[in-house]
Amino acid sequence: MADLFENPMGLDGFEFIEFSAPEKGHLEKIFTTMGFTKIARHRSKDVELWRQGDINLITNYENKSPAGHFCREHGPSACGMGFRVENAKQAYERAIELGAETVDTHVGPMELSIPAIRGIGGGLIYFVDRYGDDLSIYDIDFEYLEGVDKHPKGFGFKVVDHLTHNVYRGRMDYWAEYYERLFNFREIRYFDIKGEYTGLKSRALTAPDGKIRIPLNEEGDDGKGQIEEYLLEHRGEGIQHIALSCDDLYACVDKLRDAGVNLMKAPPDTYYDMLDERLPNHGENAEELKVRGLLLDGSTDDNDPRLLLQIFAQPQIGPVFFEFIQRKGDEGFGEGNFKALFQSIERDQIERGVLEANPKPKARA
Repeated sequence: MADLFENPMGLDGFEFIEFSAPEKGHLEKIFTTMGFTKIARHRSKDVELWRQGDINLITNYENKSPAGHFCREHGPSACGMGFRVENAKQAYERAIELGAETVDTHVGPMELSIPAIRGIGGGLIYFVDRYGDDLSIYDIDFEYLEGVDKHPKGFGFKVVDHLTHNVYRGRMDYWAEYYERLFNFREIRYFDIKGEYTGLKSRALTAPDGKIRIPLNEEGDDGKGQIEEYLLEHRGEGIQHIALSCDDLYACVDKLRDAGVNLMKAPPDTYYDMLDERLPNHGENAEELKVRGLLLDGSTDDNDPRLLLQIFAQPQIGPVFFEFIQRKGDEGFGEGNFKALFQSIERDQIERGVLEANPKPKARA
């Protein structure tokens, strides 16, 4: 895939997402039910590699590492992400020159030094230039488990499509400038969603390579909605959800359900009744979408359907959750579904007592 615009950091997609938790067992169960396989252990650290397709998930239980510090502050969470780059040393030095905060990643003997900077909420952004079919970071720092396929297909998820962050109100512009200044990200979508009771603003950014997409969310003017709930539970800014992409979402969702993944409630029947009106000649089987609770978005202008299928899991790692998608020509983020999803989360908040339905007006002083 050719770069969309100037790529000064030599970005080439996500290499891994790093997770941590206070104790083992929780993350591992979640990854297994989503079709991931543990394929390797770090040679000297309490770190393991889980894989499906071209998606690498890292569990890090090193108490004195940045992941350990992040976990003590935020609880179970996604604490870092690795960016593939042409030259890790040059990318790191350029980031520091442009004002990024350096981080000591605690390299042991006979281990690779993977440079990293501090990102949103204190989570790390690593720079990785050894990946693919050549000698990778895992071939050097990890030991593969005996008899395990190094490239498991899992349930059919292939890549990390995007990774969304929640930030404090008024901080979205700051972090958008951060990604623009350091990596030359560009804004490709902007939403200002208003539900029945609350709202949110979202700015979707993409890297020059077109493979790293990072939407940023902040609370709307009310300040009492789902972003605020996340920030309170997570105890700060951070990764809200991770979107995994596949080629057949119908089959993948069937496997997720069979494995016990708890997916968000399906939208009301009227959502599917109105699909033909909203997306005429979309070509999908509305009944099959409805049975699985899949959302459909995109455009069908000039009888040329460009579609996005998507579904969300319930939060599993603290307030962090996963999204599962299939792109059929549409490169958006489900704008047409965004408000429906937002309102469904509002309903869930009301049912859990987090949000008060029809709140009484405040008395005047």
